[in-house]
Amino acid sequence: MKQQLMFGALALSLLVSACGGASSPKDGTDDHAHEQSETHTGAEDADKGQHGGRLLQQDGYSVELAVAEDGTPPKFQAWLYQQGKPLPASAGSVEVRLQRLGGIDERHTLAPQADGSLMAASVVGEPHSFDVELRAKIGGKALRWTYPSYEGRTRIEAGIADEAGIRVAPAAAGVIADEHEVQGLLTPVEGRVVRVTARFPGPIRRLNANVGDPVRAGQVLATVESNLSLTDYTVATPIAGVVLARNASVGAMAGEGAPLFEVADLSQLWVDLHIFGADAGHIRPGAAVSVTRLSDGVSVETTLERVLPGTATASQSTVARAILDNGDGLWRPGSAVRARITVEQQPAALVVPLSALQRFRDWDVAFVRVGDTYEVRPLQLGKRDGTRVEVLSGLREGDQVVVEQSYLVKADIEKTGASHDH
Repeated sequence: MKQQLMFGALALSLLVSACGGASSPKDGTDDHAHEQSETHTGAEDADKGQHGGRLLQQDGYSVELAVAEDGTPPKFQAWLYQQGKPLPASAGSVEVRLQRLGGIDERHTLAPQADGSLMAASVVGEPHSFDVELRAKIGGKALRWTYPSYEGRTRIEAGIADEAGIRVAPAAAGVIADEHEVQGLLTPVEGRVVRVTARFPGPIRRLNANVGDPVRAGQVLATVESNLSLTDYTVATPIAGVVLARNASVGAMAGEGAPLFEVADLSQLWVDLHIFGADAGHIRPGAAVSVTRLSDGVSVETTLERVLPGTATASQSTVARAILDNGDGLWRPGSAVRARITVEQQPAALVVPLSALQRFRDWDVAFVRVGDTYEVRPLQLGKRDGTRVEVLSGLREGDQVVVEQSYLVKADIEKTGASHDH
């Protein structure tokens, strides 16, 4: 798999170096009054100007293009030259047209500045990854250059992505929950546990159930010989349930009222959740609760029935109680559980799973897929819960976001070494 992903990165490198220039704009417009010259440049033949920008040369004229980022949001800045000599900003005009991944077009018109450069008023959003078309007019001559300028981008063939487990899902509206992770304990529901007792004293002649046996209401659990009548009588359970305890043995003497069995209806259980500190102040009955069984990770949904008025002495916690259906019989009294209490759900215009997030440079990012191409998207994040995070900027609704194995895409992009160069 490592070799396959490296192949994806290699394919991108070859694509960039082989791309002599981007295709002409799809609108086919040409608003130049004079004959227009055009040059295609690639990353491998990009010269640098005296200001550190990309130097584009044609027919004795040059435009140096950079992205100004010191003390300003990123903006295109350009300088004009003729035969290598600087020209005043008023000697020409510059427009930069970008096409981002997914066919998104941008235009940045540069205006003369007092320092002799031309600069756009519009900001170049991250990532700085696009196909560039620069149109200039100097001394009445129309000039045009095209070149790719990619960063944070790679190509992974669909078959390789599927085999690696890379999955995408559309960015969409959702909800962010105010959630609290707590611990809890399962206990039988009060009133659903009974002690099956002997009515009269005498020796126990027969026992018909063991601990763990399911029993039905009215089922005989024991036979005792009465010392008073010297006849046998039966002892039955008044409820259906499971035998939790057996406190008797054949031949032993049963005292009057002595508990022989403990039977509990475990079709439902209490979940006593321990809440600490300020959390107890705003958790109320009716809140949604997701309870997770520690033994196998199975979760069920329920709601808080009540918040008990007292405080648990040992832990000094407030106890919130919910009822849990135990249809499969695998929830066992005395077991510890993990739970998530949802106090409130707030709608968000755009959310992605936490699994989509990665760190890239100093950004929180996600990766979007267009065809077989993946590209980084720096994000401004809002609220989050245990599974999702709100996206304030950086994605559009419907963007195909990598939600599984996003770290593989990050690794492949880092292998390409795509630079922050314009």
